Amino acid sequence: MLRLLLLGGALGCAAEQAAPLAFTMFQLTRVYMGNSMFRGNASLNGQLSHLLEGNNVTQVLPLEPPDAWARRQKEVITYLRNFRQLVMLFNKERPTDFTHHLCCHLGCRLYPNGTAQSFYEVTLNRTAFLSFHVPSATWERRWPGELPVAAFAREQLMKYPITTQDLQYFLNTTCVSILRAQSARTGKVSGRSRTPLVLGLVLGSLGLLGMALGIFLCTGGSC
Repeated sequence: MLRLLLLGGALGCAAEQAAPLAFTMFQLTRVYMGNSMFRGNASLNGQLSHLLEGNNVTQVLPLEPPDAWARRQKEVITYLRNFRQLVMLFNKERPTDFTHHLCCHLGCRLYPNGTAQSFYEVTLNRTAFLSFHVPSATWERRWPGELPVAAFAREQLMKYPITTQDLQYFLNTTCVSILRAQSARTGKVSGRSRTPLVLGLVLGSLGLLGMALGIFLCTGGSC
C-alpha cells in the first residue's frame, strides 16, 4: 500500500510538472439597438494580466513598460470607439431589436517539451460560430448547418492581413514568446523569449473582428 501511495504521489508530481503554461484572452461583445458593450480579460498562467471593461483596457500585470503600454491602450480604445460608431451608423440605416452576444476566446499554451499550441474560437449567441486555423491562417465555419451569416463573416475576415497573417503571427510567435519569457523567469519550461511582447496587436484584431461581424449583426443579418 505504501508503495502505491508513493507511486501515486510521484505520478501526481510529474503531472503537475507537465502542465503547460498558458496565456489566454476572452472578450464578450454585446450588440443591442445600436449600442455595444465590451467585457473581457487576459490571464497569464492563471493570473489575471489584463482587464477590458466598457471602453477601457487596463494592464494588471506589468508585462509592458508604462510608455509601451500607453501606446497599446490608446490603440485598443481607438478600435473600440470605431466599432461603437460603426454599430450606431448601421443601426440608423436598418434598426434591429435583436440582442447578439459575440464571444472571442483565444490564446496559446507552451508545453514542457518546448512545443506550443495556439487557438482562436468565436461563438455567437452561445453557439460555435467560427474558429481560426492557426497553421494555415484561415477561418473556418463552426455553425451547425448552413448559415449565410457565418459564410459572410468568414469571407470578410479572410480579406484582411490583420485578421489572417498578422493574427497568425501573434498566436504563433508573440503569444508563445510571452510564455517563453515567463518560463525563463520561473524555470518551469526550457526555452527563452525571442520577441518582445506586443499585446496591442491581438486586442486590435479583436476589435476588427467585432467590427466585421457587427456589419451584418446590426443590419438585421443581411448578407
